[in-house]
Amino acid sequence: MRTRTLEISVGAFMLAGVLALVMMALQVSGLSLKSTASTYELLAYFHNAGALKTRAKISMAGVTIGQVKAVELDKETYRAKVIMAIDQNVDNIPIDSTASIVTAGLLGEQYISVSIGGDEAYLRDGERFEDTQSALILEELIGKFLLGAVSKSE
Repeated sequence: MRTRTLEISVGAFMLAGVLALVMMALQVSGLSLKSTASTYELLAYFHNAGALKTRAKISMAGVTIGQVKAVELDKETYRAKVIMAIDQNVDNIPIDSTASIVTAGLLGEQYISVSIGGDEAYLRDGERFEDTQSALILEELIGKFLLGAVSKSE
């Protein structure tokens, strides 16, 4: 009887551990078990989307307000077209706001940060951010620094 209780306890502990690992994996990957809330779409065009991925978060003032729905190449302008799904309850983003691709930490994931503008008119479903800032590519910065250092020494 004592061994059976011990086996059940160990099994329950292992099951709890596996569930904790699954929940942690979902949290880290950005996936969710909850149903998606009602959203509306906004667009942004960037010269360089960097490593921005589908399901990357969109934040305003440090609060997540949506996620990236798709990142694709616009064949007419040769720029990265980012389709964003913004939560329906955040329906007051001024039309002169800025969408920037930023990195969480030095080697972290990339996400879109929205900086609020001052206009009284708001972005609506299907509209786009006119002011965007592309991703900062570390390799390009290092190259510019090295080329700048070489040209100064000549």
